Amino acid sequence: MSSLEISSFCFEQETKSPSSPPLVEASAGGPLEHVREDVGEDEEKPKDIIRFTAEKLSVEEVSQLVTSPLCGAVSLFVGTTRNHFEGKKVISLEYEAYIPMAENEVRRICGDVRRKWPVRHIAVFHRLGLVPVSEASVVIAVSSAHRAASLGAVSYAIDALKAKVPVWKKEIYEESSSSWKRNKECFWATSD
Repeated sequence: MSSLEISSFCFEQETKSPSSPPLVEASAGGPLEHVREDVGEDEEKPKDIIRFTAEKLSVEEVSQLVTSPLCGAVSLFVGTTRNHFEGKKVISLEYEAYIPMAENEVRRICGDVRRKWPVRHIAVFHRLGLVPVSEASVVIAVSSAHRAASLGAVSYAIDALKAKVPVWKKEIYEESSSSWKRNKECFWATSD
């Protein structure tokens, strides 16, 4: 797929009630800004923000989206492209996803997180297309009143994402070869 084709699959889903703080798209395609006034606990509704995009991910942006005056903790997982795999030099990764199914699976993961931990906001961003070495391919952020809940939730969310969400990864090596990688954690993967 070309980057133009991948860009057409960019997706953002926000689950929120009308009274929760709005997300505003900055002009000229800039980053999202979180618009918030001082709100009480009853007014700030929990939200799940899910985005698959070909754009470079901003850890700061994702962190800000889950920040809340009601929370004392924001926990993050940032998955980046490393420069090697099994003795081969990796120059980038390429990700593809079946967006409707991926979004539904991430929404289920958010629901599971909320049943297991008392968290406020959850953001799951996954990059599609080429991701160079050291750049983020996935950012997960969770806010909660106390650190134990957000730390547990982030760990669970990345493990569940790797096991259940239909995202495919191709490693591109320096010697002009590449290899699609099967995620051994996926429930549909067969045993070797």
